[in-house]
Amino acid sequence: MSTTPRVVIIGAGIVGANLADELTERGWSRVTVLDQGPLPLTGGSTSHAPGLVYQTSGSKTMTGFAAYTVDKLLSLGSGDSWCFNQVGGLEIATTPERLADLHRKRGWAAAWGIPGEIVGPEECARLHPLLDADRVLGGFHTPTDGLAKAPRAVVALARRAASRGAAFRGSTRVTGISHSKGRVTGVRTDAGEVPADIVVSCAGFWGRVVGDMAGMRVPLLPMAHQYARTGQVAELVGRNDDRIEAGLPILRHQDQDLYFREHNDCVGIGSYAHRPMPVRISGLPEGGHGSTEAAMPSKLPFTEEDFAGPWEQSRLLLPSLRQAKVEAGFNGVMSFTPDGGPLIGESPSVSGFWIAEAVWVTHSAGVARSVAQLLVDGRSELDLHGCTVHRFDEIETTENHVSETAQQNFAEVYDVLHPLQPRRSPRDVRVSPFHARQQELGAFFLETHGWERPHWYEANAPLVEELPPEWQPPARDGWSARYHSPIVAAEAWKTRTAVALYDMTALKRIEVSGPGSVAFLERLTSGKMDKSVGAVTYTLALDHAGGIRSDLTVARLGGDLFQIGANGNIDVDYFRREARGDSGVRVRDITGGTCCVGVWGPLARDLVQPLSKQDFSHGSLKFFRCMSAEIAGIPVTAMRLSYVGELGWEIYTSAEYGRKLWDVLWEAGRGLGVVAAGRGAFNSLRLEKGYRSWGADMTTEHNPYEAGVGFAVRPQKGGFVGREALEGLSSDTVTRRLTCLTIDDGTSVVLGREPVLLDGRPAGYVTSAAFGHTIGRPIAYAWLPATATIGTTAEIQYFDRTVRATVTAEPLFDPGMARIRR
Repeated sequence: MSTTPRVVIIGAGIVGANLADELTERGWSRVTVLDQGPLPLTGGSTSHAPGLVYQTSGSKTMTGFAAYTVDKLLSLGSGDSWCFNQVGGLEIATTPERLADLHRKRGWAAAWGIPGEIVGPEECARLHPLLDADRVLGGFHTPTDGLAKAPRAVVALARRAASRGAAFRGSTRVTGISHSKGRVTGVRTDAGEVPADIVVSCAGFWGRVVGDMAGMRVPLLPMAHQYARTGQVAELVGRNDDRIEAGLPILRHQDQDLYFREHNDCVGIGSYAHRPMPVRISGLPEGGHGSTEAAMPSKLPFTEEDFAGPWEQSRLLLPSLRQAKVEAGFNGVMSFTPDGGPLIGESPSVSGFWIAEAVWVTHSAGVARSVAQLLVDGRSELDLHGCTVHRFDEIETTENHVSETAQQNFAEVYDVLHPLQPRRSPRDVRVSPFHARQQELGAFFLETHGWERPHWYEANAPLVEELPPEWQPPARDGWSARYHSPIVAAEAWKTRTAVALYDMTALKRIEVSGPGSVAFLERLTSGKMDKSVGAVTYTLALDHAGGIRSDLTVARLGGDLFQIGANGNIDVDYFRREARGDSGVRVRDITGGTCCVGVWGPLARDLVQPLSKQDFSHGSLKFFRCMSAEIAGIPVTAMRLSYVGELGWEIYTSAEYGRKLWDVLWEAGRGLGVVAAGRGAFNSLRLEKGYRSWGADMTTEHNPYEAGVGFAVRPQKGGFVGREALEGLSSDTVTRRLTCLTIDDGTSVVLGREPVLLDGRPAGYVTSAAFGHTIGRPIAYAWLPATATIGTTAEIQYFDRTVRATVTAEPLFDPGMARIRR
């Protein structure tokens, strides 16, 4: 008798069917798939999906999902039973901005291993003869993209999963999720309860409803998206038949928010060029027993008035359509999230209840594989930090926030977006106590997770004229100059030569307390935690395979009291989950009630010491130590840390004292030339010191020795998560490394995710980059083979040109750490 868990999957669409297949392939045979609609056409988004699969995106993970989906669908059928028609993809540009973006996208493809090339207007027209070449400036052709036949794939996947023991039950409405003592026990349906050890909701745009049944917020918004189908197009007659359906590449005209595919001798047209149309789930039929291809809950009536403009643009691009008519159309319901990513993860309060929602056909098999790996193996081979539902803070999961941000995401789905592109709205959701003072100084704010974070201050503009010649920044190209200012150079200069105040409030802070806290942190981190009170430790949270789950700064404030500087809500969820059932450990997110200002620079001690009776000398408060103190009567915790590579402290206090703390520091620093400095300077200075940024430079896909943070691993302390996986590894055994590059021309600034070429071939990709204002050269960190040693010449593909770079020893600034340890 099988001893594998009883798994119930809610939703028999492309994600649920793929998950059943992936689980049963791994030997989990007790799998039941439920759907309120009839099988196999259940009436969800899969049933009407047009099936376009473009693999390339700016996310390595999402591209990996899509590439796996293509491979898997190709393996499911062929000939008359094809599940994937690899006709290729063609994205065309009608504006110079779009053409430049296609070059950027070609770089992503090279970085992630997807074949593709930029082609001219004539080649675009050869690949897709319906195009008017005179309207096209060029295109990005990807030969391995194509069309998924999602309903057919579901049938094939279900048949294979069923042959391994899975059961599929259609026309079965889920009415509730049963759980006891914080653990899922079953799924209630209109046909009785189905016992379960694990429940995975793959319910698509019904996912929020299913999540509510388990008390879990699922931050997605169902929205309608227009899809029309023309009558016969003369130029297509005889090219295809109903069996093949299409022979031309799928086509995207993103400048007008349109895409096109063939349906034999007709053309299907998808449009995002209409107003956002949120859908109320309560207003939809449940599907139950009546879904057909023509009528299903996910297909709403076509609103012709919204298609007038897109139809005109379609006929301009494809002149053949001028003699055709729109014969059918519908508004298809799809799931959108605040940032466009899928939602994967386990409920924070009901163990065993998982979700895999907001997943499009493009990424379906890849997501299902990762979820199966999480359930069976405990980890996904692809990094999921951009996909986990726990990436969102509480404010980001509220109904109003989800509605507004998801609608904005819909409107921007085909837009050319800069890596630093701020959200238009909502803004000023989360501000530090220093916010009013920052506004007075002309702060230019960008937003992350609702926090307003200054990137530079207009008050420092006059300093640009005072910069010494060696500090003068070079002119930038238009792309790297966006959301940037030469003022950043002045703020970096003042940090290196005087003193600056940095708002670090948005850094996630976690309090761990209780008699079991030492053992708890010893188990979950790679460093030694049982140190004296006042010790601060840079450490790692690893997964069981030795991948870097997060990097952390842990301060021991008391015998049973620790403060952790973390990377986000993913860390909060992890620590809370691990503490569940341990009465000796309490985990609290204290970010909102506290604030932090970094006081850094060679004159930092001259600023702080006169304000305090406590001793801020190096002898009294060494590097990586902390103490309780008072600054001008304000109770603070001062940590001797510096992520910019200068003397100074992270100074924490209660949010209620924040403005006063800023004011006294500012006033005391006037005579020292103090400036407020933003994230632009911070990022430049931290790269000069070689400090890693988790999520960009390193993830669960990397081990500490590859990432250059092996010094944070203390195997001699005893057991901890990931220790066994690291046995035998060292910086000498790795085959790839996070590598420091400097740009040879001294001026070209790349932004990240660009491919790096060795001997003319893609060998890695850039993770973080900035202009190093102290060293006077652009810096890029990249994942490269370990054979790329110091002095190795490389090329970075930046849009339509290559930039020469050289592998350089790190850190680039103050390798002896003398400036920090003054």
